[in-house]
Amino acid sequence: MSMLTPPGMGGKYRITGDVYPRMRRPHRRRRIVLAATAAVVVLGAAGWGTLQLVDVFSGDADTKAAAGKQADCKPAPTPTAAPAAALPKPAQITVNVYNATPRSGLAKTTADELAKRGFKVGKIGNAPAAYDKKVPGAGLLLGAPAATKGAFPVLGTQLAGATTKTDTRATADVDLIIGTAFKNLSPKTTADAALVALTKPAPAPTGKC
Repeated sequence: MSMLTPPGMGGKYRITGDVYPRMRRPHRRRRIVLAATAAVVVLGAAGWGTLQLVDVFSGDADTKAAAGKQADCKPAPTPTAAPAAALPKPAQITVNVYNATPRSGLAKTTADELAKRGFKVGKIGNAPAAYDKKVPGAGLLLGAPAATKGAFPVLGTQLAGATTKTDTRATADVDLIIGTAFKNLSPKTTADAALVALTKPAPAPTGKC
């Protein structure tokens, strides 16, 4: 046995040249670690790419949904005015003015002012016994049932706080009975604005998406 032969190997292995027997195991563990690392990297890249694709397609879906919603949302038509009720003009209303207060002269001065504002004035005087000193508010508008949708709203623009009541008369004239809380008719500018608002058509509601 040669002196170069390692102990325990007997004569089975001999070093006869530049070829030596392998004394270490192959580096299998390092290869396994490298393979596992490469697999993790590949899986991570694949997952990231999948997320990117999902985001892209989701964005397209959202864009299409928004576009569809805008297509369904049609512009609202131009608002059109609703037809106004056919109200009489002041010149078509005959007003009887009665004073139900202890103050004298109110019926005459009020009737004169109403005439200046375009109303027809009928009778002027003290209120009937049924209403004399029995109208606590600013005034009472009294007329036939048809006046509730005609003369009352128009005449009511001239006296804020006036109440209304119907009776059995067959004529179209209406009574303005001045109450104890009466001070003056509404200022002409205020009354004119209220009259315009009363006869102006209300705009129709606009559509919404």
